[in-house]
Amino acid sequence: MVASENILYKPEVYESKRIQITSPILHIGSAVSKLSPFEYVTDSKRVYIPNQEALARAFKEQGRLNEYIRRIENQEDLNSLLEVTFGNDWQTAKDSNGEAIFPKHTSSLRWTEQKITDLRPMIRNGFGQLYIPGSSIKGAIRTAIAYHLLKYEEKYQVAQTNRVSEIERILQERLVTGAKFSDREKKSLAKPLMKSLFSEFILRDGDNPIGKVGDANTDFMRAVHITDTEPLLEIRRRDKQGKYRFFNLPIAAEVIVSSHFSDWKAKYKAPIYTEMVKNVQTQFTISLDKKMLSWFQHTQGMDIPFNNIDDILEICQEFAQDQWDEEHDYWQLVQNNPYAKDINRQPINLDFNTIRDFYEPGNCLYNIRIGWASGMNGTTVNLLFDEELRKDIRDNCSSKSAPSFEAPKSRRVVTISSREIKFVPGWVKFKVLKVC
Repeated sequence: MVASENILYKPEVYESKRIQITSPILHIGSAVSKLSPFEYVTDSKRVYIPNQEALARAFKEQGRLNEYIRRIENQEDLNSLLEVTFGNDWQTAKDSNGEAIFPKHTSSLRWTEQKITDLRPMIRNGFGQLYIPGSSIKGAIRTAIAYHLLKYEEKYQVAQTNRVSEIERILQERLVTGAKFSDREKKSLAKPLMKSLFSEFILRDGDNPIGKVGDANTDFMRAVHITDTEPLLEIRRRDKQGKYRFFNLPIAAEVIVSSHFSDWKAKYKAPIYTEMVKNVQTQFTISLDKKMLSWFQHTQGMDIPFNNIDDILEICQEFAQDQWDEEHDYWQLVQNNPYAKDINRQPINLDFNTIRDFYEPGNCLYNIRIGWASGMNGTTVNLLFDEELRKDIRDNCSSKSAPSFEAPKSRRVVTISSREIKFVPGWVKFKVLKVC
């Protein structure tokens, strides 16, 4: 049988590396941004996301389904109903099919003594296990590459219309009108730029064209494949001192969102209760189809900034370093505020000394920042713009409910049960384990 000349065979030139990923603390959002109070229950130690089907079935079997529905409709507490139905050990209850109503792998260690409202869940796979999607890692890498291209626009022959000075000019013209960016505009501002940097290519194998100009598959990041990580399964290991350490520990913590006054004294904005993973340790695989990468030729002559996986990792590291330097400078300026109060007019600790210690000056120990709380600096090319323009963009895009907050408005830190500020989420280390 003769193969059609139009069939493309899988290239033989293929690079693949297994990467270990570690992080002090991390949150990747799920399809549901936050859970309603009846979608989770808490006790003094843990937060549980129940198997809703098994819970409803068990209430029905016990003749308490109508009461369960009534409490949901009135947004009343479920704990007393759980105790009456299943006893004091309701956390271990099962339905008549033997299914756990409160599976341990969908519960988290409770890291706050505050009443948890509108819990923000971490993403889970089809088995209910926490993980990091390959798309989240690839999205962060894509931003790092865009940043790198614009930072070295001469080196890579970026088109004049896409250079930083031109982008700044367009943004300044838009901002000078005083009009607020609509939600749709906020999402679409970067689309033309990202399309030009990543998708304005033709595909050609030597002198032979592949596909048609304008095809949807002209994004050169097609040549990069990143797998989802292995599930973030809780692990307990003994260290050299004989003490146990927990890895991939799911927690539900209070996250402090703060800004600052014009004199840089810290200003409290809001609490967020978030499901996170502490001491992340897992693995993923990154692969590069070098043959496919060679097919991409930019319509305006721009060069692709990498030839191998090591190049990609170096690009990520440099972007992380620039973010790290910016964060270090920010936290050095912010002053602790012993007089701050929370939304209930109770004293709130805005002592950021632990965060300042975390952002040591010099080399960044991390390779990228991913997931929730990365902010505009980690998800855009914002750091390449003039500082005053960056402030104007953040002010324009910020919530109308917080007009008096100095930009940026989304610095987020994680507290422990005492409400002491301890962690910054999202920083990740890469370690190459082996070449596949």
